[in-house]
Amino acid sequence: MTNQNLRDLLEKLHQELQQADATDEASRERLRHLEADIHSLLERSDENVETDETMLERLQDSIDHFEVTHPRLTLMLSQMMTILSNAGI
Repeated sequence: MTNQNLRDLLEKLHQELQQADATDEASRERLRHLEADIHSLLERSDENVETDETMLERLQDSIDHFEVTHPRLTLMLSQMMTILSNAGI
C-alpha cells in the first residue's frame, strides 16, 4: 500500500472519529488519543511511517472497545491495524 493510500485511509478514519458518538468519558478519552495518533501519522505519511507499541496497543484496545457500539469505526480501525502490520510497523 502506498503512502497516499495510507493517507486516504487515515483521513477517512479521522472523519469517522469526528462522527462517533461517545457517551462516556472513557470512550471520549480513547477517541482523543486516536485523534492524536492519526494526526501524528498524517503528518508523517509522506515519510517512512513508523509507529510505536503504545500507539498499536491503543489501536487494538480501541478496536476491542468499540466493536459492539461502533461497527463501522471498528472495521476502519481493523483495516488500519492490518495496513500497519503489513508495512512491518
